Amino acid sequence: MREEHLDYVVVPLGLAIMGAYHVWLFVTILRCPSRTVIGINAQSRRQWVFSLMAEQYPLLQDLNHIPPFPPNSDPLKNGVLAVQTIRNNIMAATLLATTAITLSSLISVFVSSTSNSSSTPLLYGNKTSLVSSIKYFSILLCFLVAFLCNVQSIRYYAHVSFLVTLPTSVDRRDSIEYVIRNLDRGSKFWSLGLRAFYLSFPLFLWIFGPIPMFVCCCITTFILYFLDTTTSFTRQLHSHSIKDEAQAEENDPVSVSVENIFEDFELFCPLLTGNIPIFVA
Repeated sequence: MREEHLDYVVVPLGLAIMGAYHVWLFVTILRCPSRTVIGINAQSRRQWVFSLMAEQYPLLQDLNHIPPFPPNSDPLKNGVLAVQTIRNNIMAATLLATTAITLSSLISVFVSSTSNSSSTPLLYGNKTSLVSSIKYFSILLCFLVAFLCNVQSIRYYAHVSFLVTLPTSVDRRDSIEYVIRNLDRGSKFWSLGLRAFYLSFPLFLWIFGPIPMFVCCCITTFILYFLDTTTSFTRQLHSHSIKDEAQAEENDPVSVSVENIFEDFELFCPLLTGNIPIFVA
């Protein structure tokens, strides 16, 4: 095969490998979400929202086979925890969005200042100006998609930060489902932004030829398989850890924790409680 025609065969083959893997991942998430990290994280986020917003305990066990957890007597006390958790996600998405738009600007400046006639001896493949323009445009498009996905993720996270602090009764499932839906959308856009960053690595190596790009596609797909899937031990650990935590908190009554709080309060503030220790010489 001629060197000029190598890009037309190897590059689509590498992209087809990554595309086939992501199609398999999408089907697995729909059919068996517990086999993927994305599905397990979605279940954890769903339970997290219910534990923060629900005021009553009944009917939660019937909702999509969610493991039981202790009732939340005052959801307003968890508002700070919820806002801080979502704020961390917003900061991470902001960092990725800033990185993506910065790299896009650098690539645009580099393309505009580089002459098409210059070639490097490290490049093995098609050296025409058209293919070089397609390479840089693909990388630029990849970073722009990552930027837009992270911006949408910030948008949904900011909206959820207001909604998650509202106390909602369990009987009103629509309000809680709405918050869960927006949180899932923010997480999905976050995942898509990360996928765009992952795709940028093979496209960047395409500058040095189609063979490094194809090798990077195979290695990236192999690594992503182990990062996206879960083992049976992980699934059992995830399910049993939630159930054990719920049973432990059910066995310990709330009054015990309240008594411990008052005991500590009397220990450190004896003047306010009236229990002033008297020392006899």
